[in-house]
Amino acid sequence: MRPVRKALAGALLGTLLLAGCGQTGTTANPAPATSQTATAETGAGFPVTVEAANGKVTIEKKPERIVSLSSVHTESLFAIGAGPQVIAVDDQSNYPPEAPRTELSGFKPNVEAIVAQKPDLVVVSDDIDHVVAELTKVNVPVLHEPAAETLDEAYQEILDLGTATGNLAKAEEVVDGMKTALDELAAGAAAGKGLTYYHELDETPYSLTSKTFIGQIYALFGLTNIADEAPDAAGGYPKLSAEFIAQADPDLIFLADVKCCRQNKETLAQRPGWKNLTAVKKDRVIELDDDIASRWGPRVVDLAKAIGDAVAKTASE
Repeated sequence: MRPVRKALAGALLGTLLLAGCGQTGTTANPAPATSQTATAETGAGFPVTVEAANGKVTIEKKPERIVSLSSVHTESLFAIGAGPQVIAVDDQSNYPPEAPRTELSGFKPNVEAIVAQKPDLVVVSDDIDHVVAELTKVNVPVLHEPAAETLDEAYQEILDLGTATGNLAKAEEVVDGMKTALDELAAGAAAGKGLTYYHELDETPYSLTSKTFIGQIYALFGLTNIADEAPDAAGGYPKLSAEFIAQADPDLIFLADVKCCRQNKETLAQRPGWKNLTAVKKDRVIELDDDIASRWGPRVVDLAKAIGDAVAKTASE
């Protein structure tokens, strides 16, 4: 496979995506993401301690030179008001546009290059090449916040970043806003009940189940995920056969491999047996933004809006 995007699912999917269409990936370590908790040990001030995947990390003073090696966490840092504290981000952090993008890599981390930025906090979603330990050796605080497996984990990671950067109040506001927006979107989406869907990560094709954080978003709309019945669904990211998809014949198809792999309704119709799928014949192939569809940060609300619009359109037919 060729690399598909980044970030989507912790461990298992990271391996798949790095081998897929050409953007980012998460991690090659199949360990599940850890649920984190953040604790401000001295109220709203510093020092604070954040319990991340790399244990309890104490940050002595408010960081002013943050390096983000994760596109997801770059988005979150700017959303919670920590943007002015961020002095460098990795080469895959393409949002927001004002993020100080560099040649630093989260997938091939260069410790010397990272240290040269003189960071007082580094945020990663992957511990590739033991970058966490290597940075810790030179007394650089590191937060390892891995790919979220659930929406609750996604929320907690945003709160962790808020605590670590002195922006907890804004982080709480962002999380509350996400929850409210998702609740409002789901409240008017009863029309999705009874509809089936297929979410494509890459044209291999890999998909995801309802147990993943993205699957949870689809579930808000009452949609039924065909991948839940796949033979290897237990891992959360099954590889489906063309025969399996044809037999399931989903009502809607959502493509998260548009930018990376140039997939669309026309390319689907060219696949053997796919032109007769209900979603293809009835023009229910939804092209998602690859980045929004693979990142567990604040823009999951935008993903939910895209799903909700597709459900509403289908229900009105």
